[in-house]
Amino acid sequence: MTPFRRLLAPLTASVLALTAGGLSVATARADAAPACRVDYRITSQWGTGFGADVTVTNLGDAMTGWTLRWTLAPGQSVTQAWNATVATAGSAATATGLSHNSAVPAGASVTFGFTGAHTGGNPVPASFTLNGTTCQGGTAPSDGGTPAPTPCTGPSTPPVTPASPARKVKIWLAGDSTMANPQGTCPVGWGSQFAPYFTSDVTVQNSAVGGRSIQTWLYEGNVTGTKDSAGECVVSPATYSSRWTGMLDATTGMRAGDYLFIQFGINDGSSACPRHVGPARYQQLLGVMVQAAKARGAKPVLVTPVAAIRCNGGSAVGNRGFLTETRNAATANGVPVIDLHQRSVALYNRLRLCPNNGDYSSGAVGSFFCNDHTHFEAAGARQIAGLITAALGEQGIPLASYLR
Repeated sequence: MTPFRRLLAPLTASVLALTAGGLSVATARADAAPACRVDYRITSQWGTGFGADVTVTNLGDAMTGWTLRWTLAPGQSVTQAWNATVATAGSAATATGLSHNSAVPAGASVTFGFTGAHTGGNPVPASFTLNGTTCQGGTAPSDGGTPAPTPCTGPSTPPVTPASPARKVKIWLAGDSTMANPQGTCPVGWGSQFAPYFTSDVTVQNSAVGGRSIQTWLYEGNVTGTKDSAGECVVSPATYSSRWTGMLDATTGMRAGDYLFIQFGINDGSSACPRHVGPARYQQLLGVMVQAAKARGAKPVLVTPVAAIRCNGGSAVGNRGFLTETRNAATANGVPVIDLHQRSVALYNRLRLCPNNGDYSSGAVGSFFCNDHTHFEAAGARQIAGLITAALGEQGIPLASYLR
């Protein structure tokens, strides 16, 4: 496992916060009451790469759209972003809101993240502009101390508690080790990194379990080592696992308005029982789970299996099965499907994780993956979770209204 350095530097200001200590500067505009806080935090750093989270809190008038601009330091670049569209032109970086987070009420916050590359130093931005209002900042003292805040040059609007969605929602997760909560420092499934993307009105119940196919997850302990005439593993008795019966419980399980995310397909291709599942059986069992969730008023979302890192020269390539079956099950049952397989391959290419020499313990690949080609470090799992949340907004899935 590769350690990565976390620089926890919450940066606050009336319009901008930029330094490891927290230097504050604000400006005012004549045509509105612009005031905001920007928290720029480097969440991980490795070699010539880094990850950052940016939170913009609107302390002024409500915004119907937002654009944040800053200048990259020499040698810095942005390779991938989530919860915002980030474009660069030379040293200029521009982040714009997506459909689900473009409107920011007074007092509300919006968070996006990105990964980038750097050569030499990796300083925080020197200034931002938010919707055309420029706010300047200084640099932290060399000893890392906290400088005294610079007084605001214009009035600021007191923060207002943002309105919350009308009801609380529970997200239920069913899948394998690439989704599961960690048992140690590595692997870390993306499901364990999902909750921070949402407001406090959302809770996540992660019932993913490592090493499971959809059938062994559903019928834990009751899938035999014998195949029937159709080549499928015999289930006897056909009794559901406690994790699935718990989700189906009328009192404590899924209820109207909840969401169920289902991601299998990595272990299902095994030729041997008990994990083996054929294509038709796989699609059938997805339908069983989807219809059971629908019967309880929950909203299922199917997810294609996340890709491992596999290179063809300098390009990452697809490497999972059951993609067509997952899409077909979504169509047959009238539910959305997030193509995490395609999205993860595209991410690996944006991060330039190929070519590599098979060493998963160092560099950008080592910071993303455990010492294998399949499982994730926490930093990698967080980015995979970001792909899912980005898809929510892009595909118009209503759960996107609960994103931070």
